[in-house]
Amino acid sequence: MGKIRNVRRIVTGTNQVDGAGVKLVRVLGPDTTQEFDPFLMLDAFDSRNPADYTKGFPWHPHRGIETVTYLIEGDIEHGDSLGNNGRILDGGCQWMTAGSGIIHQEMPQARPRMLGLQLWVNLPRKDKWVRPQYRDIKAAMIPKVDEAPGTVGVISGAYGQANGATQGDYVKALLLDVALKPEATWNLPTDPQSTLFIYIVDGEGSFGGAKPSVKSRRAVLFHEGDEFAVQAGPTGMRFVLAAGRPLREPIAWGGPIVMNTQEELDQAFAELDNKTFIRE
Repeated sequence: MGKIRNVRRIVTGTNQVDGAGVKLVRVLGPDTTQEFDPFLMLDAFDSRNPADYTKGFPWHPHRGIETVTYLIEGDIEHGDSLGNNGRILDGGCQWMTAGSGIIHQEMPQARPRMLGLQLWVNLPRKDKWVRPQYRDIKAAMIPKVDEAPGTVGVISGAYGQANGATQGDYVKALLLDVALKPEATWNLPTDPQSTLFIYIVDGEGSFGGAKPSVKSRRAVLFHEGDEFAVQAGPTGMRFVLAAGRPLREPIAWGGPIVMNTQEELDQAFAELDNKTFIRE
């Protein structure tokens, strides 16, 4: 048996209002970047009240990052400066590489429930200026692996013989949606050098044989190790797992733009002012 990953940190996050008036939980942010590297930000949203989210995120810029929006339930209309437009629906994912610069909007539509998350993945210094790219990952493109403990959806990376819709062009990120049955145990071999955390969407679970269990709506960061082990609670458990090797590079963060130096941030905002931000 390999070295089991133990819990390093549990993060609840804070309630915030972002965009034009969207209520969400900012789980990860500027104060967690060092420990969660290469993952910068995690916003979680869960509402049955359209007034909480339909004002949306009107046109805004990004540079230097990738944004991964995974929608468990809901409907988000989107468009960007590359000419892409469409909708993210139940079980779908939008994986956007902002790279050298993109302007986009995300406008959630009224539905019985809006449930999902957005994860920001940092781009390495050498890739901050890559050409922007957009991936529209439909639910049918995400393999579902049914096992005795439950079901594993492979958004990116690989699980067993199943390859996700993307492998991550710049940060090789493993992103799984794991739904476990009540009291089920599940183990995952992991890259010992990768940062690994989960966000518990529903239910609760315990890790590495340790008690007590951790309840939903929390991010759990784990120490290094080559195996992740979890046991679901009495009602089962659903979580999104993210893993990737840390970049260990300086971070200069200004709103929707994440670079390596303050000078690069100043350049970005100057380009926004003089309408030269978009390179492609």
